[in-house]
Amino acid sequence: MKDCLTIGLIIADEMEYVPMRSYAQKHGGQRRDVYGLEGHALELQQEGKTIRVESVLCGIGMVNAAAATAFMAAGKPDYIINTGLSGGISGIARGEITLGTRFIEHDFDLRPMGYALGEKPGQEYIYTADEALNAHYQRLFPEAKAGCMVSGNCFVGDDKLRAFLKSTWQAMSCDMESAAVAYVCKKAGIGFAAVRRVSDDAGDDAPASYRQMNDKAESTLLDIVFQGIYAMFDNPALWR
Repeated sequence: MKDCLTIGLIIADEMEYVPMRSYAQKHGGQRRDVYGLEGHALELQQEGKTIRVESVLCGIGMVNAAAATAFMAAGKPDYIINTGLSGGISGIARGEITLGTRFIEHDFDLRPMGYALGEKPGQEYIYTADEALNAHYQRLFPEAKAGCMVSGNCFVGDDKLRAFLKSTWQAMSCDMESAAVAYVCKKAGIGFAAVRRVSDDAGDDAPASYRQMNDKAESTLLDIVFQGIYAMFDNPALWR
């Protein structure tokens, strides 16, 4: 069995990244920028094993997330986790933790060419999380909601769009990065999970609710992500 794991963290927003920056500084991490993007690296050790955590502040949106994930994937980490705030769409309340099971780009649209919304010609377009990694977090946090996350290059703050995303894909939540990160991880053969927190209901009042939570730069979500990372020391299924 291997004695070292590398975990990559993709974080989009400056305020979402504040707790990561503080955590790295507090635990002896080092600044490690990635192609001009702010990043940090730190090592956790326990009973002869090492978990190296590398993070990057990728910027908001699908292109930013995909590019940063590709940069990180070049170093061949064992797993990549996307973490940040999401809009809740179905069966999910503000403040709850979510685990993505499926990931779809909701604004990829070739319908004028005869394709279904989201469908990419000649390639897979619904991506999935690493089952062992998702199961790991679900065991630790049984209250976390699992379901479909849809992503696109727009902030969803509209009751009609929220209803459309729910009816079209049975989406649990929406964001602007997770599907892009999932796609790159799929192509690179890297285990992926999205561990996110709901900041708003993706409806007409979503912008105000999102800003209220985002501006606090709380460590709640990052603490959960790192609890999961520390627990990896005792989960042999992830040391493959």
